[in-house]
Formats: sequence, C-alpha cells, structure tokens
Amino acid sequence: QVQLVESGGGLVQPGGSLRLSCAASGFTLEDYAIGWTRQAPGKAREVVSCINTIDSTTYYYATSTKGRFTISRDNAKNTVYLQMNSLKPEDTAIYYCVARTGRLPWCASGSDDYNNWGQGTQVTVSS
Repeated sequence: QVQLVESGGGLVQPGGSLRLSCAASGFTLEDYAIGWTRQAPGKAREVVSCINTIDSTTYYYATSTKGRFTISRDNAKNTVYLQMNSLKPEDTAIYYCVARTGRLPWCASGSDDYNNWGQGTQVTVSS
C-alpha cells in the first residue's frame, strides 16, 4: 500500500524559506511520478511541481512559483523535497505530496491525474 507522509510545513514570514519533505513507501520510486500539489483557501488545487522518477525530469507547473521553488529527491531515503524560497502570502495553502502510478507513471499538470495522496501539511506565510 502506497503511503506518502509530508512534513516541514509551518508559519513563516514573507521572504522566508521552508523545506517540505515527503517520505514515500509501499512502491519503488523509480517506477512513478511524484510531486507536490497545493490548495489555497477558496481556490482550486494546483500542481506545483513533479519529478518523473523514470528519468529524473522535473516539471514546474505553477508559474507563480518558478524560480522560487525547487523539487528534489533522495532515492536512498525514498524522500522527495520541495525547497520553497522567497515565500509570499499567496503561497499559503495546504501542500500535498502526490504520486502517479499505474499505466501512466509520469508527471501531469492536473491534480486529478494523481492517484496517491498524502495527508497534507499546512504552509502559512504571514507577518
């Protein structure tokens, strides 16, 4: 059974940084796409970033985060990270670790394309 467990969320001031972690278990990372989706209050879910673990290609879908967020992975630890710098109040959201498995195991821009979800971690950017 796939399990995705996020950590690292919290309260940070504008301009600050946070690193989210996602510990993955129950499947082999090399066979899946894995990344991060967020949902801000009153807004639709948005795929932020993803790694195609088959070839390590990374994707950044949320245009507002390009240049500020970096996704990475540690295969030995089965962990994926999202380094978030220069945080803004509009980055406030619940961040979910997501994975896409099965017949189409590569990154996609739609949150509904991911069939495995973590419980989410709250990120609040506020002074």
